[in-house]
Amino acid sequence: MTLLDVKNLSYSYDGTVNVLADVSLSVEEGTIVGLVGPNGSGKSTLIRNIFDLVHLQSGSLCIGGHEHTSAKAKSLGMYLSSNDYLPEFLTAREYIALMGTLFGVEPDDAQAHDLFRKFSMEGRYDHLIEDYSHGMRKKTQLVSALLMRRPLTVIDETLNGIDLEALHLSEREFRHVRDEGRSILLCTHDFAVLERLADRIVFLDLGQVVYDLPTRDLIAEHGSVAAMVFDYLGSDER
Repeated sequence: MTLLDVKNLSYSYDGTVNVLADVSLSVEEGTIVGLVGPNGSGKSTLIRNIFDLVHLQSGSLCIGGHEHTSAKAKSLGMYLSSNDYLPEFLTAREYIALMGTLFGVEPDDAQAHDLFRKFSMEGRYDHLIEDYSHGMRKKTQLVSALLMRRPLTVIDETLNGIDLEALHLSEREFRHVRDEGRSILLCTHDFAVLERLADRIVFLDLGQVVYDLPTRDLIAEHGSVAAMVFDYLGSDER
């Protein structure tokens, strides 16, 4: 079943130049899809449209078969942004409880403590977020997503700034999420991570989909995801 369905999406901030131009893509249930592209390619604007953070101008967006602006659609997806902005006046426990209230989920404290331990933050679950480092805030974002367990999780460069051990743990947990039939749209410049995790790669450039193919096919043709991206960016096709 198609979980995220984007059809003919175009978007402009000034009414003249399209940041997104007739973009179509889908994310099936139980898949990890990598989203790559240079800065300014339209990745963040695409994500903002998916989560109704900007007004849809052209095209259509559905999550789980529901219009993306509906309460049902919004309950199905969770967005982890590229920044580490979290409410500093809350503890991690309070923040995760707040997320649980928003999504109608009762967080499992035992699981939360276990994830904090695995992410090398044992004993910090009841500390104020203002006392967390950048990496700890990123890991708190990841823990919240693993506890909320939404059908669709969109991760926008959230893996930047975490240590190698946490990255390895995140990859393992993402595979568990996929095995449960849930899906992840993973936006990252870490192409090696995508080669290990992603079932499919969507490559955006200048607001258009350049490639949308299974990862194994891209690697077979280009040798690596990085080679595919850099070959294209250095070519006359742009």
